[in-house]
Amino acid sequence: MKFFETNLKGSYIIEPEPSLDERGFFARSWDVNEFKKMGLNSQIVQTSISFNKFKGTVRGMHYQIKPYAETKLVRCTRGSVFEVLLDLRPKSKTFLEWTSVKLTSDSYKMIYAPEGFALGFQTLENNAELIYQMSQFYSPEFQRGIKWNDTYFNIKWPLKMTVISNRDTTFPDFKIDRIHE
Repeated sequence: MKFFETNLKGSYIIEPEPSLDERGFFARSWDVNEFKKMGLNSQIVQTSISFNKFKGTVRGMHYQIKPYAETKLVRCTRGSVFEVLLDLRPKSKTFLEWTSVKLTSDSYKMIYAPEGFALGFQTLENNAELIYQMSQFYSPEFQRGIKWNDTYFNIKWPLKMTVISNRDTTFPDFKIDRIHE
């Protein structure tokens, strides 16, 4: 596995190292020892699937606060998405900055987002699917969000938004003092 740190300290793009032969390839997508060697959270307690019917669908920006703040490992298993990571860690040098990466089912790349990051994505084609591995269990009372189009961050989504949940459109406007409430 190859780990490439993004411009947001502590977040990584992870690429498998396939062993190729006439059948295709075989590659590790998870190795607790490799994650520990990199100093990354290697605890996974839950895996979830996000299936999205329509191109342009936006989900996010989601995160959980302590004591259920979660590290996420995300891979696109069908189609392609524009994945956005937002650093909400007050002591980070990249606090309140965002980055994006295109995840596709053909590339097998994954994104690693540590605790204190909000994540969201936009589907780039119909029938896109993602797999999430998380270090904490989903806890609705500790879930928070930031509007996908909050002007404080001015995220540059690649497509016109076509579908978004009512919940994701009603997150309050961003205020620094609300990050950990």
